Amino acid sequence: MTARSQPSREAVLMIGPLRLTGRSARLVSLALTAGLVFLLAHYRDRIVHTPFTISALLWIAWQVYWTVSATQTASTVRAESTKSRAFHQNLLLLGFFLLFAPLPWLDRRVMPSGTIWVYVGLAVQAAFFGLAISARRTIGRNWSGEISQKLDHELVRSGPYRFVRHPIYTAIIGMFVGAALVSGDLHALLAVVVVVAAYLRKIRLEEQNLGQVFGSRYDDYRRETRALIPWVL
Repeated sequence: MTARSQPSREAVLMIGPLRLTGRSARLVSLALTAGLVFLLAHYRDRIVHTPFTISALLWIAWQVYWTVSATQTASTVRAESTKSRAFHQNLLLLGFFLLFAPLPWLDRRVMPSGTIWVYVGLAVQAAFFGLAISARRTIGRNWSGEISQKLDHELVRSGPYRFVRHPIYTAIIGMFVGAALVSGDLHALLAVVVVVAAYLRKIRLEEQNLGQVFGSRYDDYRRETRALIPWVL
């Protein structure tokens, strides 16, 4: 963790060693999302096209909402290193690439055939999209894309945070699972594995940080709730 005090009202995007802020971050974020749509548009039409389009639009809506809401956070007092943050960002980029890119050696169906799985996946993705928005609105100015301590940091335990400590991570993983069901191919399932690994790592580091910030209060919170799935995990 590195100490710093700065306003966090600009959107920030990190791709490896590259760090973009403000308008540049928003434009690149939207460009990356547009790239996903491009890949989706060229996806083989083994299954009806409409569910894939809806899946892509859900990811676009998520990206736009996250980019805009990133401007409404409190100042950062202390944050993880640039190297640690970049590692997480790169895992997420790999996850998104695997989710949509029909790589020849991974482009084979592993889910049972039938449109029912496509629509189940779409419903799962939409449900977790709703959870992501709810959790983001609940945590408000305490949110950060990096592991950090905010100015006047609050321990939020309302809304979805009553049931799990990291509902945003639950939601993102759930959206990947839903999109993978829509795809049904091996590369999409590998994307889920990558993203789960990314967030398990981030949870371990974030819980260490929150334990330092809130002390025994966070210890009590950990005993009373699960990390990702209520009453399970």
